[in-house]
Amino acid sequence: MKYKELNAEDNVTIGMQFVLLGFSDLPDLQGLLSVVFSVIYMIILIGNSLIIIITRFDIALQKPMYFFLANFSSLEICYVSVTLPRILFNLWTQDRSISLLDCATQMCFFLMFGTAECFLLAVMSYDRYVAICNPLHYPLVMNYKMCVQLAVGSWVSGIPVQIGQTWQIFSLHFCNSNLINHFFCDIPPILKLACGDTSVHEVSVYVVVMLVAAVPFLLILVSYSKIISTILRLPTATGRTKAFSTCSSHLLVVVLFFGSGTITYLRPKSNHSAGTDKLLSLFYTIVTPMFNPMIYSFRNKDVMAALRKLLPKR
Repeated sequence: MKYKELNAEDNVTIGMQFVLLGFSDLPDLQGLLSVVFSVIYMIILIGNSLIIIITRFDIALQKPMYFFLANFSSLEICYVSVTLPRILFNLWTQDRSISLLDCATQMCFFLMFGTAECFLLAVMSYDRYVAICNPLHYPLVMNYKMCVQLAVGSWVSGIPVQIGQTWQIFSLHFCNSNLINHFFCDIPPILKLACGDTSVHEVSVYVVVMLVAAVPFLLILVSYSKIISTILRLPTATGRTKAFSTCSSHLLVVVLFFGSGTITYLRPKSNHSAGTDKLLSLFYTIVTPMFNPMIYSFRNKDVMAALRKLLPKR
């Protein structure tokens, strides 16, 4: 399908149409990609839904740790559903156009859910810190009311900031092109289309990333430094192994999510390449959410036991 590309002198209005190029440079793989992404989406939906179900109904999992895990799985479904259905639609129909309003809406929800993930991962690390470093006070500190407040705070924390950032970015004039060399509306490829100097907006993006990603990441580092220090002082090897096993899954998810996301958003605009941006974005928007249920399930005996009770026996 052919699309009209804007010239540099064209002025863009609110009614403009962007074009998500996505994987259009791989015309012979469109069918294969649609099958692969459909399977990945189903894995993400089924895997995270199973975690939500077992943490809700299994008595052994009625603990703060699994309450936050259920919230994280719910968030993963929302996070992936902002981008993957649109990718599949573009692959199935080969209609890659998207209105400015739809593009801004997609970016806003993507950023809000991404921010919520950052804060929820920090909350989950705090939960592990209290459980391991202050086990006697754990039931008192992480009571149901506190858990609900922390979860709600994580979900809503990014809403005002990311609405403001989205409005700021889409208040720019776009006159270089209307072709977005990406598979969803993300900040780096959108800034590339803006007219004139965007250095102020780049600084704004860095500030927001430091606020919504770096701060939670620092809180996670502080929590785990104290956790590791406490674990190393445990008298028995069995105790140390058990304590590490309750944290290793969460720590692996943190590294995967924050690592790829930080590289994407903290690189200068001049260092961004479409291929690298797509690869990194695929990693933290699709690949990591697909593996998260597996990481939490296969590395957690309680979750595996609950799954065995839920699934039909052979």
